[in-house]
Amino acid sequence: MNIDFILSQADNSPMYQQVMTRIKERVSVGDWPAGTRLPSIRELAVALKVSVITIKRAYQELEHDGTIVVQHGKGCFVAEPHGNYVEKQDEELEHHLVQAIKLADAMKIGPKELELRLREIREIGVKKRT
Repeated sequence: MNIDFILSQADNSPMYQQVMTRIKERVSVGDWPAGTRLPSIRELAVALKVSVITIKRAYQELEHDGTIVVQHGKGCFVAEPHGNYVEKQDEELEHHLVQAIKLADAMKIGPKELELRLREIREIGVKKRT
């Protein structure tokens, strides 16, 4: 598993929240699909050079919100998508699409060209993942 998270000391949010955000990003874009085993608390703490307590807190919060499932003695795994999670993903997608439309409008890119670019990017993205 590739753990190339970027955590920032300059960021005002606590480290555990930054870890949560990075994990949720990986899950939401499909890099870590349901059932993927996450690094152990200790492994991730060493890799990110943060406290074990920081990672433990992040994992507890992720378990609480349904992003991961903890199987004692086996490890932590990405949870199957559920209603609340799917709704959050839909909201996030909509937010990004609104931002793309605003940027396209500022660049005077019409809906047809924006759609064409989206299709091209999707094709490139799908090819890169396979």
